[in-house]
Amino acid sequence: MKRTTFATAGIAALAFATLAAPAPAEAQYRQKITNDAAKCAAGAGPAVRVTITDIKESKGTIRVQSYRGTKEDWLEKGKWIYRMEAPAKAGSMSFCMPLPRPGTYAIAVRHDINGNGSTDIFADGGAMSNNPSINIFNLGKPSYKKTAFEVGSGVESISIRMRYR
Repeated sequence: MKRTTFATAGIAALAFATLAAPAPAEAQYRQKITNDAAKCAAGAGPAVRVTITDIKESKGTIRVQSYRGTKEDWLEKGKWIYRMEAPAKAGSMSFCMPLPRPGTYAIAVRHDINGNGSTDIFADGGAMSNNPSINIFNLGKPSYKKTAFEVGSGVESISIRMRYR
């Protein structure tokens, strides 16, 4: 009887330990982080230094999100890896986006001009890595093939041009 009790207790302890253990970084989504330039310093990485240009005005919030550069993840709800937000500054802004490991990624940017947290298609701006064209036929969602880029173990630099209606 005691042997069964110890075995059962051991299995229960193992199950609880597994639940408490964090998932591997590559399995996690929806992590809100802050802009930390040190993560793009020499010798750091993997990361991407994102420079956003043509920001229309110093109102609202700029949101930068990283995605895996795959059809299954790109711009799918809840499939972003990291998100950071900052008060918008007209002109250009830079962000350091750390990444879980080397691989294929894509970046999406939104300028929520009135800061209401909703997409206002007649006012807000948007942009994506590799600056693909956005038109009525792709409804603002270009193929992951047009936005994806490779990141090794170091820091890559990209420039993204903000677009408004």
